Amino acid sequence: MPDTDQPASELPDLVRRILDETGATDLAARLSHPHRRLEVAVPVRRDDGSLSVWKGWRVQYDTTLGPAKGGIRFHPGTDADEVTRLAFWMTVKCALLDLPFGGGKGGVCVDPKQLSPLEVERLARSYVKAVADVIGPDRDIPAPDVNTDARIMGWMADEYSDITRAHQPAAMTGKPQALGGSRGRPAATGRGALIALQEWARRKDLKPEETTIAVQGFGSAGAHFACLAHEAGYRVVAVSDSQGALHAKDGLDPRAVWAHKQEEKELKGLIYCGSSVREQEDYETLDRDALIGLDVDVLALAAMQDAVDAENAGDVRAPLVLELANGPVTPEADAALAEREVTILPDILVNAGGVTVSYFEWVQSRSGDYWPEEDVQSRLESRMLEACGRVYDRADEDDMPVREAAYRLALDRLAEATESRGDRTYFSGS
Repeated sequence: MPDTDQPASELPDLVRRILDETGATDLAARLSHPHRRLEVAVPVRRDDGSLSVWKGWRVQYDTTLGPAKGGIRFHPGTDADEVTRLAFWMTVKCALLDLPFGGGKGGVCVDPKQLSPLEVERLARSYVKAVADVIGPDRDIPAPDVNTDARIMGWMADEYSDITRAHQPAAMTGKPQALGGSRGRPAATGRGALIALQEWARRKDLKPEETTIAVQGFGSAGAHFACLAHEAGYRVVAVSDSQGALHAKDGLDPRAVWAHKQEEKELKGLIYCGSSVREQEDYETLDRDALIGLDVDVLALAAMQDAVDAENAGDVRAPLVLELANGPVTPEADAALAEREVTILPDILVNAGGVTVSYFEWVQSRSGDYWPEEDVQSRLESRMLEACGRVYDRADEDDMPVREAAYRLALDRLAEATESRGDRTYFSGS
């Protein structure tokens, strides 16, 4: 049952305004509370025999369109409010892409980089044990997020199958291919972001070879985007991670930088990278925060939420911001950038490639029919182009920010589904 004793969520001002303007009172009521917010203890026996226990959460924000869908993150800054906010964004994102999912999210407040690979496996399995009663192929389907990857999702899927005494590959997405994962899933978020950028560039007559890009956050999503953009002819001039940044005015090869990070992991870092992009040679090194202020055409934000806030929004010099991470621009920074006519392509559209291919994986895992990578990429491109077309057209036609256009379309979809179950007019008889 929904957690009716939970306090009402603070909906973003933009969402509240749209709901007020459209008169979607039933949807406003539904979205004012998460459907379910579960807090659990996640115990792990350490390699030295000691026991550590961390807090974990699973939030199913809304299930109007289908079972909840959303990633699991292992991060020391994770808390209940963050997970709830991320689950809300997933609700809107799935609606925008017209996926048969609601929005969910999970997390554990832990620094996994301080754990051994065996401890990480125990952590993953312990988390699944704690939330097993509320997840499943038809209830809530977790996926990778910050500091989780295909191997971890494989452990989680294996643990869930053991608990339920049934082989259920559709219970998790983002798994290794050998365990029922989809081809094309690791690069899906980055590929979807490139599709969103290319469609925008096509409409604005931007030539790839004349377009410079800086990528903040050189993890999986940021690295795949950078490599794909480089292959498409864009000039990637800077990348950064949590340790530092690399800059090359004439462009760098992100494939070489990514290969270096992978090589430096060694056995102890099979899951978490032990090296930094700052260790690369032949490039200018910068402080990681300096990347935001580089004079580039596109600033791709692929790190964490709230990366651009009221304090550093004035440093942004790029005329176009691409949100690969969830919520990388705060509302205050969003308003400040809008005043300077900086265009923001929003996260609920730009990074939707990941959940879209997760949907494809869910379908494949349920049917046992796995598609060639070309089919996955073709289907992803079709979905992303259709969504981009609707969002960009709405923004142009109504002369509104791209973020607002995306939210209006997503909320319209949610409102339609909500009202299809009966609205005030039906029940009042008027």
